[in-house]
This record gives sequence, structure tokens and C-alpha cells, in this order.
Amino acid sequence: MKIKLSLLLIALLAVMKLNGQTDNAVTMVLLSGYSERAYTSVPVTDQQIDVVLKCGIKTPSAMNKQPWKFTVIKDESTMKAIVSDVLPGNVLIIVSGTESDGGVTPDFDCGLATENMFIAAHGLGLGARIYGGPIRNVVLKRDVYQIPSGYKPVMILRIGNVDKGIDAVSSASPRKSADEVINYKK
Repeated sequence: MKIKLSLLLIALLAVMKLNGQTDNAVTMVLLSGYSERAYTSVPVTDQQIDVVLKCGIKTPSAMNKQPWKFTVIKDESTMKAIVSDVLPGNVLIIVSGTESDGGVTPDFDCGLATENMFIAAHGLGLGARIYGGPIRNVVLKRDVYQIPSGYKPVMILRIGNVDKGIDAVSSASPRKSADEVINYKK
């Protein structure tokens, strides 16, 4: 399986190179990214967090409502109450959206902001993982996590330095082929 994934990635990169598409840093981050599970305790810097947050702020949103608030958590015990396997040096960002906004889609917009920050973290050489399930831990204790009034927690983004001994190609879950997920109307 690891060999197949490695060969598939090499083939994809070769095709992209032939088509002149590997010069784009954004597409390379997107094509090489995955949701890491093996982190180190090397701390994420405040400068890295700042860049990631700025990328979240720049996310497009419906009617430019920007319906999000970002809560940054660095304290290990507070993080462990949400995601049990975090390590010191990791950071959690809780993305909260407005509770009601007259037909606008704050949950979708918050998902886009989370993805922007996920991509930004990878662009900085960090690992990132998006969590939806543990959000219930935050919802139940919103005061503990200082979720602003009028907002509901939607997503959690974990950021950390990754174990460089882990091969991204073999560690990532296999993706479906293009034939399985793309339908061209003829």
C-alpha cells in the first residue's frame, strides 16, 4: 500500500511537471497535505500562529459577514480536555460562528476559515488536523473556553510541529481516484 501511494504521488508530480503545474506553491501544499497524527513537542511560534490567524481572517464569506471568532488555546491541560492526545507546544484554534444571522451560512463560512488556516499551517511547514467531533466538549463548557457571547463553536484546528520521521505519503489515508469522484457532463 505504501509503495502504491508513493508511486501514485510520484506519477502525479511527474504529470504536473510536464503540464507546468508544479511551480505553484499553493497547489503543491494542497496536493501534498494531509491531516497529521504524529506531532512533536516543539512549540509553534507566536509568529506562526499570527500568520495562520491572518489567513483565517482573510477567508471569503457570504455577503462578507465574516461570522467567525477564533479562540487560541496553548495551555496543555485545557487542550487535553478537548483533544486527549495533544502535546505541549501544539495549539488548538476553536473556530466559532454567529448563532443566528438571518439566512447566512456561518457554519460553512467557519469551515472555509478553518480550511484556510489548515492550508496556511501546512504552507509554514507545520502539521494541522481539523476536528469536528470534539467540538461537543467545547459546546458543553463554552465559558471555560471563553467562547464569545452570540457565537457557537463550529470547528477545532490543531496545529503543531510534525515528526519528520513520518512519511507523509505512507501515513496519509488513501484518496479515492479521480474517476470515483469526478463526473463530467457530456
